[in-house]
Amino acid sequence: MTVLQPPVQKNDYYDVTVEDLTHDGAGVAKINGYPIFVSNALPQEKIKIKITKVKKGYAFGRIEETYKESPYRVNAPCPIYKQCGGCQLQHLSYEGQLVAKRKQVADVLERIGHLKDIPVHPVLGMDHNPWRYRNKAQVPIGEREGGLIAGFYQQRSHEIIEMKDCLIQQETNDRVVQTVRGICEKHGVRAYNEKTHKGVLRHVMARYGLVTGEVMVVLITRTPDIQNRKAIVEEITAALPEVKSVVQNVNTKKTNVIFGDETRVLWGEEYIYDYIGDIKFAISARSFYQVNPEQTKVLYDKALEYADLTGEETVIDAYCGIGTISLFLAQKAKKVYGVEIVPEAIEDAKRNALLNGIDNAEFGVGEAEVVIPKWYKEGITADVLVVDPPRKGCDEALLQTIIKMKPKKVVYVSCNPATLARDLRVLEDGGYRTVEVQPVDMFPHTVHCEAVARVELK
Repeated sequence: MTVLQPPVQKNDYYDVTVEDLTHDGAGVAKINGYPIFVSNALPQEKIKIKITKVKKGYAFGRIEETYKESPYRVNAPCPIYKQCGGCQLQHLSYEGQLVAKRKQVADVLERIGHLKDIPVHPVLGMDHNPWRYRNKAQVPIGEREGGLIAGFYQQRSHEIIEMKDCLIQQETNDRVVQTVRGICEKHGVRAYNEKTHKGVLRHVMARYGLVTGEVMVVLITRTPDIQNRKAIVEEITAALPEVKSVVQNVNTKKTNVIFGDETRVLWGEEYIYDYIGDIKFAISARSFYQVNPEQTKVLYDKALEYADLTGEETVIDAYCGIGTISLFLAQKAKKVYGVEIVPEAIEDAKRNALLNGIDNAEFGVGEAEVVIPKWYKEGITADVLVVDPPRKGCDEALLQTIIKMKPKKVVYVSCNPATLARDLRVLEDGGYRTVEVQPVDMFPHTVHCEAVARVELK
């Protein structure tokens, strides 16, 4: 058997046309069907590339010269865009991003799910300003020339690039992080050093309530003690009157996981509050809360539309988190059951139901694929089942329970088009039909795309 050699060689130059984008935002060009990934290249561009690495099935190249630019190419406004890696698509206009994200969803549905002729609607993007949307900043702290710096890790490294102004963060968060960094520096707090496992301050986190304007500051430290803690807290609250809560999280481990196990309130409340639509949420330091609440409402309104509730239905919300979708659904359903593996999230969900006077939502702790079959055996079945799984998609056992339970409708909220396509294939083979898919842009200027699928029993 002859092994085909790649049609390109390292350090050679080639003229190519970019055809597509990868799921992480690199351009894809092909020579004799052999894919070459080129960072910062956009579809429709004609470019000269230099091959930097050759593998059996693909290669990497970099742009040496551009003959023809994409009509959607723009200058990235962020000065550290190329080093940071937090955004991948700032060089693509917002209109171009929405086109690319719709194509990404449609392509994987066909390639992975073998789902042809399913309407994939144009992406619902941010109406006015697709910048400054993130309501949570968690920023690593380092040291340079004796002072503290706050920034982000450089792509594929643990070097911190100083960042005073992140264009996708709420301005309030940027201001809070820099103020807290300055106060900690003034009081001699040392930054945590990953290599030596010495130092104190690992991250500063700021959470901001978009509707309420309330702010929480979280100091994530290696040690339980922070020198001059009382003075630091006093100065933070004096300098930032919008701060309602100062919290410390202690992470003593040698790890790049941000949070440790111990969280304590240093000043103020354990929670800040915010609204999505009419529903009020209590947000703690560790709560999972969507980082773009404006687009979260767009996403959940679409899920609610696809559920098409009349007030007579029993709904199960698998992967319910702090009850965000469950509480939206409870306004229109007879009864909602939510399940989530994280016990603290279920406590938050129950608290949020009380906060909003919602008494037709019930929450259980555990894996959806274990709890929902148990409910099914106990006679709890759903007319509508909503899933909003993590990036890895739904567990196979849960999909098989859905097929057995036969709810009339499944509303699948996805943060990963590839696992959405895989899971829809399983449901299709189990007697369901995918009616339509609506992508929603929750994270402008990044490659991520959410989508809601309306699935009905055949």
